Amino acid sequence: MSLEMEFHCPDCGETQDFWRVAAMTLHLGEKTKWRCNHCDYGLTRINGDRADPIEA
Repeated sequence: MSLEMEFHCPDCGETQDFWRVAAMTLHLGEKTKWRCNHCDYGLTRINGDRADPIEA
């Protein structure tokens, strides 16, 4: 998996680069935490399949 992705940041109001800051394997799959490069907004994804990630 990449260490960087583009995603819509709700705090910035536009698409920004997000950096992967943590990852671990759970019984549900891989959990990854991402941070907006511009404002430090955080989100969490499990298996990368959620369209609406959970705020960190």
